[in-house]
Amino acid sequence: MTTINVYLTFNGNCEEAFNFYRSNFGGEFGHVGRFQEMPPQEGMPPLPEDHLDRIMHISLPISEETTLMGSDTGGEWAKNFQAGNNFSVSINTDSKTEAERLFKGLSEGGTVTMPLADTFWGDYFGSFTDKFGINWMVSFATAPQG
Repeated sequence: MTTINVYLTFNGNCEEAFNFYRSNFGGEFGHVGRFQEMPPQEGMPPLPEDHLDRIMHISLPISEETTLMGSDTGGEWAKNFQAGNNFSVSINTDSKTEAERLFKGLSEGGTVTMPLADTFWGDYFGSFTDKFGINWMVSFATAPQG
């Protein structure tokens, strides 16, 4: 089953925001990862030292079908941060074929920011901004979750 969730982006205060959201929604974080855990990326400069403890990915399950997700931005990625436009629609599919179909269709006429590819965290993932200016992320979990 394909699901859609909101992915929020912050400029250094993601952890504070998600602690606030958790205090209102309840529950426990499904995952908290920091930039210091990310392996070096070819062609990308290293993050500034003061960005390493920022949130690379966090998830807060809201219901069985809904998860609020987010991250901080940093380094080269931070230059395009704009409060009010700091979210993406996150699509999670149950097959690589469906991820490719949705990515291709929804990104038509838009700008691909990260082509679909296998990632170090175990997902087949890509992102783009569609022709209407909406940011999207498409993901298929290739590794068993648990």
